[in-house]
Amino acid sequence: MEARLQKILAQWGIASRRQAEEMIKLERVRINGDLAHLGQKVDPEKDIITVDGKAVSTTQRPTLIYLLLHKPAGVVSTCHDPQGRQTVLDLLPKELRSAQGVHPVGRLDADSTGALLLTNDGDLTFGLTHPRHSIPKTYQVLVKGHPSNAALQMWRQGVVLDGRKTRPALVEVIQRFNSSSCLEILLKEGRNRQIRRVAELLGHPVLKLHRSAIGSIQLQIEPGTYLSEGDYRHLKDNEISFLQKQIKQ
Repeated sequence: MEARLQKILAQWGIASRRQAEEMIKLERVRINGDLAHLGQKVDPEKDIITVDGKAVSTTQRPTLIYLLLHKPAGVVSTCHDPQGRQTVLDLLPKELRSAQGVHPVGRLDADSTGALLLTNDGDLTFGLTHPRHSIPKTYQVLVKGHPSNAALQMWRQGVVLDGRKTRPALVEVIQRFNSSSCLEILLKEGRNRQIRRVAELLGHPVLKLHRSAIGSIQLQIEPGTYLSEGDYRHLKDNEISFLQKQIKQ
């Protein structure tokens, strides 16, 4: 049965749909020996699909993998880095790195730390990163100075970035220090470097940024015990169900 190429690549754990589109643009994908193009429809039962010269096996769908990683600072949220920096996949054991199509869902800045999902379920990634879905994400953010009540209220109500207002956010002061403040921020959108850009705009640049939870999925394993930086765990069945329900809403 025919389907769009990027959907096939996602369904069979090769990459997320967005990553598959990039692979096609970079001329890494061929159909029956010819370069593929965006939007092209293929039949995996009849057509030979190759990525980087290697045939894609569609005879057996790969086992789906769902992970939560505690990303350290300095690690990039990509599968490959042209600058040679350490990627989130480098933190996984060999058997997971070589598993077909494991990739990060969205990203955290290289300087940021905390919760990051990885999976080879391309359909889930597509759903979770689509703008219409809004899984709340919780952050602990250390900013320079002491934001005024007016600045905090602006942040909560939304500020204009690139000509478009951000969605309302929950922003609370957790602790004040001599020259900085720790905030807890709950967002329901994930625009590029959003927290850092809003903080800069309001005059309180980010000093540290840590994501502690994605919806109900937390770095806390049990009371008083947290996933260490660089470590990962497999998602529980109820956590996978939570994510799947989010993309069906």
